[in-house]
Amino acid sequence: MVLNIIAFMRAFESNKDSEKSLKNEKLPLPLPVERAIQKLGRDLSLARRRRHISQASLAERIGASLNTVKRMEKGDPRVPLHFVARTLHVFGDIERLSQLLDTSQDQIGLVLMDEQLPKRIRARKTQGGAL
Repeated sequence: MVLNIIAFMRAFESNKDSEKSLKNEKLPLPLPVERAIQKLGRDLSLARRRRHISQASLAERIGASLNTVKRMEKGDPRVPLHFVARTLHVFGDIERLSQLLDTSQDQIGLVLMDEQLPKRIRARKTQGGAL
């Protein structure tokens, strides 16, 4: 009985270790994604400086640490999206985030939806002859 419990605990620990190693394995960012995030960081930095807002002041306004603002402006992909959104809100540009992938303007998505439309629509059969 004790040996079974020990074997179970070892198997459980081994399983936890393999889960941790899977979580630690990160997919590399595609180069266009990395470049876009870095450009966003540079643009946020420029927008902040044009508004004469210090990094410390921005950090306080968005509820982040100074280090988080510095990482965001360097294009660190690990900065949570809500800090970017809060920064856009401080700058008065939050509407641009909400329009980022406007589904009514998604040409590829609309074309794919149109391809799924039926070729013809038949009238439904009514029961009992009533229309």
